[in-house]
Formats: sequence, structure tokens, C-alpha cells
Amino acid sequence: MANLKFLILNGPNLGHIGKRQPEIYGSRTMDDMPELLMQVMGDKAEEVDLVHFQSNSEGGLIDRLEQAREEGVDGVVFNAGAYTHTSLALADCLAWIGIPCVEVHISNIWARTDQPLRQQSLMGERCVGVIAGFGILGYALGVQALFQRLRG
Repeated sequence: MANLKFLILNGPNLGHIGKRQPEIYGSRTMDDMPELLMQVMGDKAEEVDLVHFQSNSEGGLIDRLEQAREEGVDGVVFNAGAYTHTSLALADCLAWIGIPCVEVHISNIWARTDQPLRQQSLMGERCVGVIAGFGILGYALGVQALFQRLRG
């Protein structure tokens, strides 16, 4: 059976995970993903091919999602950063491309009571699930969830 191909997609300001505000987002980096994936999935991690993409541009994220559809990507793990709370365009794109998506947030957006706007997601209803508050482990959990959904 062929490996599943998943896109790990990161939005604005997420190109510096592990360095940017570690008190909120932690100090682990995306370089830790293979290790985290092995911890979460064990040998099943070998059945997954990950492609990473980050853009600070809303249009760049939409272009990459549309490209993922053309490439036959099986699933998307998506942290849209601040666009989560503001982008109808990303929500619309997720609605039509037909790729299962897990929305991921490094911090727990619902605990961000200092900024109520950050407690809403315009993308959430277009995703099969949401994982928030577990640092970059959330990406590995998102991959695991998509794997289970697609392979059972």
C-alpha cells in the first residue's frame, strides 16, 4: 500500500516556531516532527510522507492548498496562525478542495481570554477536527488523526 501524503501547512509568523515567544509557543521546532511522529504513531509513521510549507501570505497559503489538490495530497495539517480568525478566503478554499484537514494551534486559542478574537475560527467548520494547546505535538497528533481516518 502506498504511503499517505500529508501537507503540514503553516501561516504567518510560524516560520520561527521554537524561537518566537517560547513562553506561549514553546521551544520545540518543526525539526522535532519526525521524532514526535514516531512517538505518536510508532512504525505506522513510516507509512506517511510529510511535505512542509510556510507562508506569511494568505494568497500563498491558498495557492499551496490548491496545488495540494492537484498533487493528490491525502490530508492537510494546518496552522493558519492569525488567519484562522480572519480569513474567509482560506475557509472557502478548504470547503472546495476536498482534502481532509485538521486545524492545529500550538497554544489553546480558547484560553486566550485577553484577545477574544483569537477564540474563534473561521476555518474550523471546514476541518475534520481541531487540536489546540499541545505545542508542536499537535501537528503529530493531527497527522495521526488523519492517518486513522484514512486507513482506519
